[in-house]
Amino acid sequence: MKMSNLLLPTLREVPADAEITSHKLMLRAAMVRKLGSGIYSYLPLGLRVLQKVEQIIREEMNAAGAQELLMPALLPAEAYQASGRWEVFGPSMFKLKDRYERDYCLGPTHEELFTQTVIDNVKSYKEYPMTLYQIQTKYRDEARPRFGVIRSREFVMKDAYSFDTTDAGLDESYKKMYDAYNRIFTRLGLDFTVVDADSGAMGGSGSQEFMVKSPVGEDGIAYCDSCGYAANYEKAACVPAPKPSNEGDFNIEKIHTPNVHTIEELVEFMGAEAYNFAKTIIYKADDKYIAAMVRGDREINEVKLKNLVGCIDDVELAEPFMVKQITNAEVGFAGPVGLDIPVYVDKEVEMMKNFIIGANETDMHYKNVNIGKDFTPAMVADIRVIEEGDACPKCGKPVKTAQGIEVGHIFKLGTKYSKALGLTFQDEDGQSKVVTMGCYGIGVTRCLSAAVEQNNDENGIIWPVAIAPFEAIVIPVNAKNEEQVNEAERIYNELKTAGIDALLDDRNERPGVKFKDADLIGIPVRIVVGKRIGEGMVEYKERTAESSTDKTVDEAMKDVIEFVRNNK
Repeated sequence: MKMSNLLLPTLREVPADAEITSHKLMLRAAMVRKLGSGIYSYLPLGLRVLQKVEQIIREEMNAAGAQELLMPALLPAEAYQASGRWEVFGPSMFKLKDRYERDYCLGPTHEELFTQTVIDNVKSYKEYPMTLYQIQTKYRDEARPRFGVIRSREFVMKDAYSFDTTDAGLDESYKKMYDAYNRIFTRLGLDFTVVDADSGAMGGSGSQEFMVKSPVGEDGIAYCDSCGYAANYEKAACVPAPKPSNEGDFNIEKIHTPNVHTIEELVEFMGAEAYNFAKTIIYKADDKYIAAMVRGDREINEVKLKNLVGCIDDVELAEPFMVKQITNAEVGFAGPVGLDIPVYVDKEVEMMKNFIIGANETDMHYKNVNIGKDFTPAMVADIRVIEEGDACPKCGKPVKTAQGIEVGHIFKLGTKYSKALGLTFQDEDGQSKVVTMGCYGIGVTRCLSAAVEQNNDENGIIWPVAIAPFEAIVIPVNAKNEEQVNEAERIYNELKTAGIDALLDDRNERPGVKFKDADLIGIPVRIVVGKRIGEGMVEYKERTAESSTDKTVDEAMKDVIEFVRNNK
């Protein structure tokens, strides 16, 4: 490709609405353009990267024995209603009606439709095991689209589904996908970690996420260097860590705490430690209200709470007027004593004695409170967020925490969808049995942002060779110098003949502009044809190198070919 023919509207200034590095650079490097909130078009360079990511995924999925097909994005409601997810997805699902008032959605994911495809087309147990996949656009009405294509309302996803006749077969299919995912993300040049995860709306018996560590990641990761344990915050099990309590047999006592709403204010007001308090938060869980309690120095894990309660939608903080109606107090003074809604208590609270809570009365708290004596919880469970330094649930050593971008997620679905939709098979004895399933997703467009977040410098993107829009660029310094232009074109053509995906900057621009654009768009290696071409010499520079090196034309071309082949 010649740059004079390339749509490449690079930007010198950072767009005002771009918050993170990948979003800024993908806009500046003319990879994407924003059309609306969470909606992006891919310009030629961005599309080339996207297609290379897709091709790597396709190669590894095919090598693992999966078969590619393509589902529609406009989907009838019946399959989602049968599985129960028409309601589960809630407002994140784009729902619409056709002219006959029939319900449809823009597909957020395709478990139901793949299941129906197998129901309609697979008749014998001999056709199992089977894994089907697609690379296709998905739609989710995100409440807060942000960070460019990391969290958008329209995105490209690879989703695959395995179908087996036994749980042991599912384990084998799951392992194949696990291995394929490790190869995919390695080839994409990503530094990733595999963590245990919550299955969420997908359901099933277990799942793992492939996370790219990044400070801008929206998911928290807890990991242990000692034993290799890793889980996202939603799933990470918390080992109770008791703190010193006020020992003794005391009676509950009400105390006046004027204008003291937060734990920080209580600590200062009462001269106690945060762990001497237990905070009570009122939540709405579907159509009912509940209370959750954790120690004052901890935070409630709302995903764990949702799973414990078994509600369909995410738990939400109760509205202030409902808190007042339930507790007879302003927000900040809720407590479990006397509440007529279920109270769910974290395991660490159960270990506390004579602790301090809200008294369900504005400007009042209780001290010397004890579980069993002063109130009885509906259930005691792990409902808190893990923190840096907490004990590893596997080996007991301190865990570390980091932020991560989820790029892949694999699930053991079991019979959740096959049972709901009636996917069965006749075994060798003629007995009808339910098929067991797995689900395997990759956020294809998200992989682009993750790669940029991990591979950039002050000059722009540093694409991994395997997914760079072009692998090498040839730049004639003076577009009006016939010798430089002719030799640059010859080098460019020979690189292409050798299988290198090359770009020729034949624009009539200043050398500085050409070099800046080459760095901004992240081309891994470049050859600069300048004044010394008459001596058969050019400049060779890899994107990550501090400076260029003078080489003969043949040496430079040989090194480009070797560099690309060694890094793909």
